[in-house]
Formats: sequence, C-alpha cells, structure tokens
Amino acid sequence: MQLDLFKSTPTRDKIVNVASVPHRSPFRYPGGKTWFVPTFRHWIKKKKRKPSILIEPFAGGGIIGLTTAFEDLADQVILVEKDENISSVWTVILEKNYERLASEILNFDLTFKNVQKVLETKPTSIYQRALQTIIRNRVSHGGIMAHGSGLTKKGENGKGLSSRWYPATLARRIRDIGNIRDKLSFIKGCGLDVIRKYKDSTNHCFFVDPPYTISGKSAGKRLYKHHEVDHKLLFKLFSRCCSDFLFTYDVSEEILKIAQLYKFQKTLVPMKNTHNKKMEELIIGKDLSWLKDK
Repeated sequence: MQLDLFKSTPTRDKIVNVASVPHRSPFRYPGGKTWFVPTFRHWIKKKKRKPSILIEPFAGGGIIGLTTAFEDLADQVILVEKDENISSVWTVILEKNYERLASEILNFDLTFKNVQKVLETKPTSIYQRALQTIIRNRVSHGGIMAHGSGLTKKGENGKGLSSRWYPATLARRIRDIGNIRDKLSFIKGCGLDVIRKYKDSTNHCFFVDPPYTISGKSAGKRLYKHHEVDHKLLFKLFSRCCSDFLFTYDVSEEILKIAQLYKFQKTLVPMKNTHNKKMEELIIGKDLSWLKDK
C-alpha cells in the first residue's frame, strides 16, 4: 500500500460505537454503513447551505439516505437500487403498502416450515416479493441474500432462524419510514444513470458506496446479486460533477490509483466488521478538509 498517498489528508482514529447510532433500516445489510453515520453527518453539516437533494446511487439498506431524511440534513433524498428484491421493499414502503407490510411482519409465525413456504413461493406481486425479501434477509446467514446464501443455523444465542427476527422493531422501522415518505424518493435502476442525470446540479450531493469487486475481489460477488460496477467510469463521471460527493471503499491499491488520477482527496477511517475486527475503510471526496476539526 502506498501510504504516502494519505499524507495530505487527515485520518480519523476513533472507532464509532454503532450502538450509539439510530438504526433506521429494515435490512440487515452486508457492508452497511451505520458505523459511518457520524462522519457523514459531520460532512453534510459542514456545507454552507443544506443540500436540496442527497442521492444514494447504490442504496442497498439505505442507512445514509434514511439518516438524512429523518434528521432533515437535506430537503429531499433519492435512493437508487438495481436489485429487484431490495427494490420491492423500498417501493412498497415508499409508495403505498408499508402499513400492510408492517402488520404482516408482526403477525408472521416464524417457524422453519413457514419460512420455507414463503421462500419457495414465486412472488406474483411487488408486495409479495417485498415480504419474501424481508424474511429472507432476516433468516439468511449474515443477512446475505445473493444466490447460494444459506439460512441461519445456530444464530445468536442458539436461537436459530429467529435470532435476527425482531418483528416489533421491524414494524416500527417500516412505519417510521412510511411516515416520512414525502421526503424520500426511490428509483429502481442503474446508479450510474442517475449520477449522469444529476451530476450537473450544484446544490445536490452524493453518498456513493458501490459494491466492490475490482481486482477479482470476491466479497461483492458473494454478497450482492448486482455486483458489477465500472469503477473507472464512476470516478470519471464524478470528475465532471458539479455536486459534492463522498465515496466509501474497501482499501485498494487500484482504487487509490484511480482517485489519484482524478486528484480526489482520500483518507482512512477505522471501523469494526461484523466479526468485531478492527479494519480501515477508504473515504474519497473533492475536499476532505472538514475532517480536520472533527
């Protein structure tokens, strides 16, 4: 690793306690950014004026977009997601059936037989797909919903399938999101296309957390159905972007070189993974001077 690439930018050395951050998302999401919320808040609050729109072009569990909407950090939020299963959940919550989804989760009898029946049924509506997705997300090992992922066996404290099934909490989160849906918009589609559409606006901002598969890295392929992203094109688009943006990435020599090519600033932020192991995440932006007084 070329550590000299980090000399010009500050590095944050305190790991965030994720228990101190409001958990807004209905998903257990691999690579979720709950730990990044305090850093994101600091970035967006340092702006001279509140952004008119925050765009999350690879939304997944959407914790950054949800935080923005709940805490009124931008006037509007646009979540973008390509995966049809995850998209179905956002569509149901933000368009019409969030109360029905919350009620059905509360009343669902989580047994292996019932779970198996739901997961083996081919959904015939967006609503059915959304309910199936939430259940699959909660009972799959690590919340991974990509093809080939298995169900939780032992689970938390030996509770098996039910170890991550908190129906009252899930229902509350879904209803809370539904109650502020006027602040949120959802686009089912390609994040790059949405970036192209909004990149010339001056009072928007982007939070970009793409699935990561560069240099043959397997994590993105293992965790996400739609894992292919043209990272060079992504950086090229933002090199011509009038809006401000913030990227988060796994640390990679190749990503560092692309960032260097476009003269983006970068630094490392410490975090803990799902196994409580300390790691470092790469953040990239136009100007990271706001980190100096963090």
